[in-house]
Amino acid sequence: MRASKVVDAARAVALVPDGAVVAVSSSSGLNTPDSTLKALGDRFRTTGHPRGITLVMPISAGDMYGIKGIDHLAEPGLLARVIGGSYPSGPSSFEPPRIRRMIADNAVAAWNLPSGVIFDMLRDAAAKRPGVLTKVGMGTYVDPRLEGGRMNEAARPDIVRVVEFGGQEWLHFDNFYPQVGIVRGTTADEDGNVSMEHEGAFLGNVEVALAARNSGGVVIAQVKRVAARGSLHPQRVVVPSTLVDFVVVDPHQKQATEIEYDPALSGEVRLPASAFEPVPFGPDKVIARRAAMELRRGDAVNLGFGISPLVPYVLIEEGQGDAVTWAIEQGPVGGVPAPGFPFGCAYNAEAIFPSPYQFTYFQGGGSDCGLLSFLEIGADGSVNVSKLGSHPHVTAGCGGFVDITARARKLVFSGYFRAAGIELAIEDAKMRIVREGRFAKFVPAVEQVTFSGRRALEQGQRAIYVTERCVIELRPEGLTVTEVAPGIDVERDVVRQAACPLRVASDLKAMDPRLFDPAPMRLELPQRLHRALA
Repeated sequence: MRASKVVDAARAVALVPDGAVVAVSSSSGLNTPDSTLKALGDRFRTTGHPRGITLVMPISAGDMYGIKGIDHLAEPGLLARVIGGSYPSGPSSFEPPRIRRMIADNAVAAWNLPSGVIFDMLRDAAAKRPGVLTKVGMGTYVDPRLEGGRMNEAARPDIVRVVEFGGQEWLHFDNFYPQVGIVRGTTADEDGNVSMEHEGAFLGNVEVALAARNSGGVVIAQVKRVAARGSLHPQRVVVPSTLVDFVVVDPHQKQATEIEYDPALSGEVRLPASAFEPVPFGPDKVIARRAAMELRRGDAVNLGFGISPLVPYVLIEEGQGDAVTWAIEQGPVGGVPAPGFPFGCAYNAEAIFPSPYQFTYFQGGGSDCGLLSFLEIGADGSVNVSKLGSHPHVTAGCGGFVDITARARKLVFSGYFRAAGIELAIEDAKMRIVREGRFAKFVPAVEQVTFSGRRALEQGQRAIYVTERCVIELRPEGLTVTEVAPGIDVERDVVRQAACPLRVASDLKAMDPRLFDPAPMRLELPQRLHRALA
């Protein structure tokens, strides 16, 4: 009889050596093996070991709302380097995550790389390849000619290089080879086969486990419950026993941030249409409605953070809920993307795709459109979503933004025209600026280039910026105002309120008046042409 692989968390993490590369599969509070990470931090605080580890997390491990993730490891001496696709962040009313303070203080060497590229690095590490060769990130802060993905001065040496291959320039990401992989599922049998029936996304569990196993390392799987060996249906097993060394049981693990368990998030039940409430009328809804007008029936559309997650609810209200298929970087395809804390999950999903495959889909330009946000927009059309000053609260990093925007044919960036203290009113189907925002968001140059406007023009990508008062398009001659809201003076309220030059289209149009009416718009999306004909 084979021995059970089930052990307590302290015994599992006791095998993590000094200097180890530790890879973790998670997404903020979603699928985070929090108990195991806490046990690893507790071991260091008790014994002083392991020391000098490198943590690799394609998407953020932990949040500011109760799931600590990487913050369990944010101890000087324990954490030497961290390579993350995103990092915990939140409102300034919360104490900033400890990892953020360590990065700001140069107490840990930190890089922020595209989430999809980190998944590629794990996959290549498992196959013993030396690194990832890609064009994802070229012209952005990931490019070593700009910042090389470094978050602080401690981030040395460079791990991204520009190389020539086949007569073209590429980015090469030097690989790492994990000695420890930590993953999470719902159920494990005694042999270590892991299923994920209560999880809202599969993320990169297989890639993390393969990379650690094939590097001669240890794989720890945290689950909610244990089943008898041989009792899991083989088609339900996501991580097979051949990749798992130890199973840690946490019967209290949350499904997502602030959510103990909701079967609708894991696709076990479907919600009726009545469960999805309309978006309250206001400037956010105006922006989301206008972004929705850029879609076509039959589109496959990526959805990012910010105002964009309101768009599916706008379409439901308009009777167009099944007009497009949503694709989220964490893996869900179809259905209705969940807003708020469980973002990354979807209600009534058609499929839950492993996140690394979803990123391959995005990186290759598979989706028809991306609906995303912005912090700043530069005069050249570049977008910053990854950095705003040195404040430890402000941004989560790039996440999948760089992967998604690398080759997307059409991108719609949504947000307010100005920031900080802006007050708006919608009266008589017109937009009125009650108090102007203190800071311009259209600036001469963005603080960090997360999306390159120059590269977008070179590749023939279409970029549109939707705000509450106007619509702007990236054209070869520059940022061009193509639509203006009723009640808004284009010269006074748009051109003069930008900190960079804006052109005004000769055929400037008024934004659709239906956007500014609380009643449903009676929106009808035109049919998308087949790709072969587009």
